[in-house]
Amino acid sequence: MQLNWEVKKFSQLTAREVFEIFKARESVFVVEQKCPYHEIDGNDLKSLHVYAVDDDQQIVAYARIFKEENAVTFGRVLANPKYRGQGIGKTLISEVLRVIAKTVPGELIMIEAQEYIQPLYAYFGFKKISETYLIDNIPHVRMAKKVV
Repeated sequence: MQLNWEVKKFSQLTAREVFEIFKARESVFVVEQKCPYHEIDGNDLKSLHVYAVDDDQQIVAYARIFKEENAVTFGRVLANPKYRGQGIGKTLISEVLRVIAKTVPGELIMIEAQEYIQPLYAYFGFKKISETYLIDNIPHVRMAKKVV
């Protein structure tokens, strides 16, 4: 499948794009993972939103990138369930890292990764830097990578 990637600040998103992004995130993080929490937060306003849509304008894959105090981070990483198992996750992380290298080269990248997905991030050179801890009853680890 050929994906056309979009990279937009929150202020550049159309109402439809915001709706599709929030719908996809709620579907995965709140409903599928059974985590009743405030999925929409202030980080959305300062993030670069990286995503691809299908012909019906449904989100295929999504992540958001934003600056923290001493690093850049990305999160809300998702692949639409109907597209999983096709390498979409690797394609998404490749795109996220390309955007980070272009927009904030040389920055340290720090992420909070769900524990089960560590191998995907390790594939891209991320190293585990913490013990396992819980966020909304889901095991996570901190991982880091320096981008040149």
